[in-house]
Amino acid sequence: MTADDHILDAPGISSPLQPARRGVLRALPALIRRHAGAAFAGSILLALVMVGLTAPLISPYAVNELSAGPGLSPSLSHPFGTDYLGRDILSRVVHGARVSLMLGLGAVCLGVLGGTLVGLISGYVSGAADAAIQRCVDVSLAFPQLLLLLIVVRLLGPSWMTIVLAIGAGLIPSVSRVVRSATLAEKSNLYIEAARSTGASEAQILFRHLAPNVAPLGAIMGSTLLGSAILAEAALSFLGLGVPPPNPSWGADISQARVSFPINVWAALFPGAAITVTVLAFNLLGDALRDAMDPMASRG
Repeated sequence: MTADDHILDAPGISSPLQPARRGVLRALPALIRRHAGAAFAGSILLALVMVGLTAPLISPYAVNELSAGPGLSPSLSHPFGTDYLGRDILSRVVHGARVSLMLGLGAVCLGVLGGTLVGLISGYVSGAADAAIQRCVDVSLAFPQLLLLLIVVRLLGPSWMTIVLAIGAGLIPSVSRVVRSATLAEKSNLYIEAARSTGASEAQILFRHLAPNVAPLGAIMGSTLLGSAILAEAALSFLGLGVPPPNPSWGADISQARVSFPINVWAALFPGAAITVTVLAFNLLGDALRDAMDPMASRG
């Protein structure tokens, strides 16, 4: 049985999700101390946020400065070496962290908000409307997400806003599925009937009673989806449809290292390592949040 099954099957008049959610933030520090993976994820993400916020201050060179000869190996003056133009790779990796976090966070916020709203409405209204929404979700999930991203960005043109909209829209179906399942379970609880018997309108039941109890599921999904969003942005940049140059991007720098001659191993290695560590940290954080929300999952 999964963590979601434990949560959704709990009986009672009050919301079964509510007690666990109230204690998520309180339990998370202890969970991080208890689980090495969660502690690693928290440390990496804290460092990544600090690097992104202070990128102009800590980078040894300006992001597009031709500071040395092209294709140099790591040295004291250039710890990560230089790329095919002679730009410092460390400086571009540091500034790329800011770009990836900004775009990833924006896309996930859009995807979680949109998916939560769609899932709430779909699970609550049921009937023909629910069936129609779910068929649209099925089509969206069946369509290759990378191909959809390429089509949207190609039609609208590569820009920061286009990337956020394209990636965020691609996250909505998966979030809506989880929120819909939680809504179906929650709306059968007696506290919903009690609210209805007191004269609460359908909108009040949906947004005042149901939404607070199922929305945190979308937020927890968002911690894992951040890794997927960063990967999606890197894939778009790798294909030349991401952040417009000369802005730093981990994916674009890997692509440039691949097509330059001779191939610059360092220019591909360090941005690739940054993507790997960041995605791994977000995935571990998502696991830690699920454990904090459902303590039985950590025992199973």
